[in-house]
Amino acid sequence: MKAVCICFEVHLPLPLRWYWPREGYGEVHMEKYFDMEKAFHNFTKLAENVETLNDTLAESINNGGKYTLDVSGVFLEQCKWAPEVIESFRKLDKKKVSFAASPYYHSVCSMFPDMKEFKEQVEMDVNIIREIFGREAKTFVNTELLFEKKALKVLKGMGFKCFISEGSHNIMNGYDPMHVYNNDIPTLLRHIKLSEDLEIKFSDMAWSGYPLIADKFASWIASMEGDVITLYIKYDAINTHLQNNKEILKFLKEIPLSFKKHGIKMVLAEEAVEMFEKTELSSLDSKITARYGMHNLLGNHAQHLFMHELVDIGEKLKTIKYPENKKEIKRIYRYLQQSENFLEMNSEERRLGYERAVNTLSILSDIERAILEVEK
Repeated sequence: MKAVCICFEVHLPLPLRWYWPREGYGEVHMEKYFDMEKAFHNFTKLAENVETLNDTLAESINNGGKYTLDVSGVFLEQCKWAPEVIESFRKLDKKKVSFAASPYYHSVCSMFPDMKEFKEQVEMDVNIIREIFGREAKTFVNTELLFEKKALKVLKGMGFKCFISEGSHNIMNGYDPMHVYNNDIPTLLRHIKLSEDLEIKFSDMAWSGYPLIADKFASWIASMEGDVITLYIKYDAINTHLQNNKEILKFLKEIPLSFKKHGIKMVLAEEAVEMFEKTELSSLDSKITARYGMHNLLGNHAQHLFMHELVDIGEKLKTIKYPENKKEIKRIYRYLQQSENFLEMNSEERRLGYERAVNTLSILSDIERAILEVEK
């Protein structure tokens, strides 16, 4: 193996309230549908450790590391509660860190029939990255690593140089993703197993690879044939390890040195697609995929109904004539597109998934009611 590209997702969803419509319904506003108290609690729990992780990343960079960061617009909005978190990202070496763009609301809008909403959310994310970090996003990562062919044509027109998606079995046909793949935009696919070794298994004492040290991990990758391994890891997963196993910090500091020892370069995503020849992968023309499979997002009737209603609301929003009403409704509508709202309806505990579906669809019903009232 010649190179490794490591991308971290930094995201924290805005959780829905348990919502039960009352007689008369009332006005539409964020606090009516979203649990802002819980959101604040979740953010403050994560914020201190994000600074710790960024300090560790800075040490890793000093040891030769390079990283691509996918920071959602939803997370950046929550940083108003702790501006120092933004500063910890700004301090990272600009030559060794790049920022990827994604749909601003961590939404599934790339699956909508009309790509206008998708393009607008991507533009919002590009703009906030430019505004806060003074950087231009050259790499795109879709929500839940969604691979949707029609989105690539939009992204190509927007000037993106690299696309990162899920290296799922239906795309790879049993092989591991170890190359840059030819596409409308040169594409990197996540190596699921190696990403999960860090994201999920690192603190599992029952795992055969435990304890995972940097040199062991680098030796695994060095033994593989290919051009580039792409790892995509959630920051909040690393944060979970911190609760049980602070060795993850030592691992991150040492991994660039171990890669160098084994002759492996760490590269930014946009560098990887420039360094290596593009490999043909015919399944990219005919398949769709997402993190852990499309069935997690659209695997049951409730999820399909939710998607249908979101698309319908988007069409109705185009008819609203009063901007002062439209702005708040549209913001709520976009937060309802968060992928987590779909994932919660696919809970392994069937009853919980059903309750989540009833709750979410009740909120959508109230939004539609508000739109109809505005249209009168």
